[in-house]
Amino acid sequence: MEDAITIDNRGDFGLWAIELAKQIVSEQGFELARSARDGSEDDVRVAGNALGQAITNALLEVYDGLLDDTTED
Repeated sequence: MEDAITIDNRGDFGLWAIELAKQIVSEQGFELARSARDGSEDDVRVAGNALGQAITNALLEVYDGLLDDTTED
């Protein structure tokens, strides 16, 4: 995600997580499905790895945000 957002409570976090998951699935999930339908095993592997990397990047983004908040105090 490009824009910084403020998460003040659990509900905000839940909404952010849902929107991010939708974005990841729409981008990377489609590529994985297309590769499974039309591609080789290598294409499926690459698409699956890209999906996993997108999820990892999102989790690291959250973790880094949590660390940034603790260092400001």
